[in-house]
Amino acid sequence: MRIMAVDFGDSRTGIAVCDRDEILASPLTVITEYNFEKCAEKVAELSKKEKAELIVVGLPKNMDGSSGKRAEKCTGFARLVGEISKIPTEMWDERRTTVTAHNYLNDTNVRGKKRKAVVDAVAATIILESYLEYRKNCPKP
Repeated sequence: MRIMAVDFGDSRTGIAVCDRDEILASPLTVITEYNFEKCAEKVAELSKKEKAELIVVGLPKNMDGSSGKRAEKCTGFARLVGEISKIPTEMWDERRTTVTAHNYLNDTNVRGKKRKAVVDAVAATIILESYLEYRKNCPKP
């Protein structure tokens, strides 16, 4: 199944996709959009272009597992993307993905403007990798 992951942000939204065999997650792009609705439209459009069969949106829970205002905003974003695209949309815990993405970029010595341009797509890739690992280890009946 072709799955697209989204790391939603107020200004930059990272996108990653996987292959049909759900083995390899790859960063696709970063959408720069400040308008909530327009960003949802762009993500929905991209999901159709990429032939996504499922959209996974990162859910930024607090470290204690509770949900705050940011999680509510991301849930609303996922709902809107699902309504526009008509593609099933799921939420996935994204705690510490941006920190992990920055660590990956530190390890590969990616700095400055180039780092800012890719960190959200890398975070989306981490979200997708985590989701794919879950699907692999906990298949649905």
